[in-house]
Amino acid sequence: MQPSYSNSNSSSSISGQTDFQQLWERWTTLGDRLYDDPKVAKVMNTRVGRYLSSHPFLALTVMLFSAMAALPVGLFLLFALVTIIMSTAGFFFFELFLLFVGGVTLLCVLSGLALFSTLVSLIVNAFYITIFNILKYYNQPAKVQEKESECETSKLTDPQ
Repeated sequence: MQPSYSNSNSSSSISGQTDFQQLWERWTTLGDRLYDDPKVAKVMNTRVGRYLSSHPFLALTVMLFSAMAALPVGLFLLFALVTIIMSTAGFFFFELFLLFVGGVTLLCVLSGLALFSTLVSLIVNAFYITIFNILKYYNQPAKVQEKESECETSKLTDPQ
């Protein structure tokens, strides 16, 4: 279904001019309100503000560049923030991992040392007991021989 164009060409141009005038008035009101803001007035009184006021094409270019650069700069800052957070978290988890590995390694080394010292102690005690008994055994016949020789000499000297 096609719309009907009952209005003449002149009435549509009058309607278009009225819409344009209303739009222009809104933009003018918005611009005046913006210029009346004390922060904007302070910026516009600076050297750069006066220069941009006298060069509207450059001001529009700067404004468009600023608006279009906001998204990439924002994304980059978000990327930097996420990277910093992730590297901090990664560093934290890496440090925990290293501490865990170091703790397990220390536990293994200390367990090995405990086992080694126990085995060495058992071996040394076994050698000590063995050597002590061997020396006791070899020293004992000499004492027995001395007692026997003493008994024999005493029997020879004591006739009963």
